[in-house]
Amino acid sequence: MNGLDAVTFGEAMALFVADQVGELHQVEHFTRHLAGAETNVAIGLARLGYRVGWVSKVGNDAFGHYIRETLLSEKVDITRVVVDHQYPTGFQIKAKVTSGDPRVEYYRRGSAASKLSVDDFDSEYFTSARHFHMTGIPPALSGTMSEFAEYALAVMKSVQRSISFDPNLRPQLWTSRDEMIRVINSLAFQADWVLPGIEEGQILTGYSAPRDIAAFYLDKGVKLVAIKLGSKGAYYRTATEENVIPGFSVKQVVDTVGAGDGFAVGLISGLLDGVPISEAVTQGNAIGALAVMSPGDMDGLPTRDRLTTFIDENGLRE
Repeated sequence: MNGLDAVTFGEAMALFVADQVGELHQVEHFTRHLAGAETNVAIGLARLGYRVGWVSKVGNDAFGHYIRETLLSEKVDITRVVVDHQYPTGFQIKAKVTSGDPRVEYYRRGSAASKLSVDDFDSEYFTSARHFHMTGIPPALSGTMSEFAEYALAVMKSVQRSISFDPNLRPQLWTSRDEMIRVINSLAFQADWVLPGIEEGQILTGYSAPRDIAAFYLDKGVKLVAIKLGSKGAYYRTATEENVIPGFSVKQVVDTVGAGDGFAVGLISGLLDGVPISEAVTQGNAIGALAVMSPGDMDGLPTRDRLTTFIDENGLRE
């Protein structure tokens, strides 16, 4: 089997973005996109030239076919994506806004992806990758996906692959806030690189300062904590190093959804290339900025040339 640079898993959905500002029930026309935190990261890494695999289940329906065709067109490996003939592919609709976060409604209960289980885990496929990325969304979708996440983490740790974890908190998917915090932290403690947003870090740790949030995870064995600070950039800390890397100027915020995934793409790609952490975080900030200037979750994810040009034009490359 040809090796992968990175592998991830999760749920992808068809996304319908409103073409006009207003309440969702009043909107008549939508534009179709692809949505999914893990597919955003997979596509982002693929556009930068990495060999990336995405694992999941989709329904044998129009949305499932659309997801598979889109990922293939982005050169993401989907050879371990199962087409389920019983359960459907989920979808979501998203409002168009002029500021702030848009309203999103999900239609994903009982989806094909939520039926992913340990029986679907291909150890040879996963361990062919040198890096494993996961988020806190799949464990919230079903018990079987939660078991899959735990098993995948254990396998990848056993073969000493690097692991990144983005909490991607979705409180509405959990039965309680306490359960969400407990499960998400138990997964985060097993990762090498933990990438929360500042508000997520405050919820998960009870601390308000980035330095204290980072210490919470470093004390549990995490090697790097990178905390997204929105327009202010990102703070990172390891056992020997810490810094705040400023963000990039954004001409117009079109859609904030997907910015965190863009940050993950930049950070992971930099660390896989062996660049200094500060440069990897700079790349994360850059892709996050490009993401918020585009309407779809993945539209702003750049090619390597586009990323280099954007950083150089903004004068922040070290």
